[in-house]
Amino acid sequence: QVQLQESGPGLVKPSQTLSLTCTVSGGSITTNNYFWAWIRQPPGKGLEWVADISYAGNTGLSPSLKSRTSISRDTSKNQFSLQLRSVTPEDTAVYYCADLGLSGSWGQGTHVTVSS
Repeated sequence: QVQLQESGPGLVKPSQTLSLTCTVSGGSITTNNYFWAWIRQPPGKGLEWVADISYAGNTGLSPSLKSRTSISRDTSKNQFSLQLRSVTPEDTAVYYCADLGLSGSWGQGTHVTVSS
């Protein structure tokens, strides 16, 4: 059973870079047909896909966030990470990591607040 756990700061100041890491257990992130994603939900709003990286390392970024976003992976640690640069209060959200492929598993989410 694949399990995902997000980690990162709960509070980030405006203009700084938000860095989040998702640690995967119960399966290798390089196994065929896994698609690892970051998804966020701002307060009072719906889910928003941010970025994803496939088992093969191919990446996809939300067009609205592409200029500020990068996604990467560390196969030795079975982790994938998100970096969101130049954050604003509008980036305040619960950030989830998930597998949108084979397992359909999601992490429990981590609250991120952007505030000075």
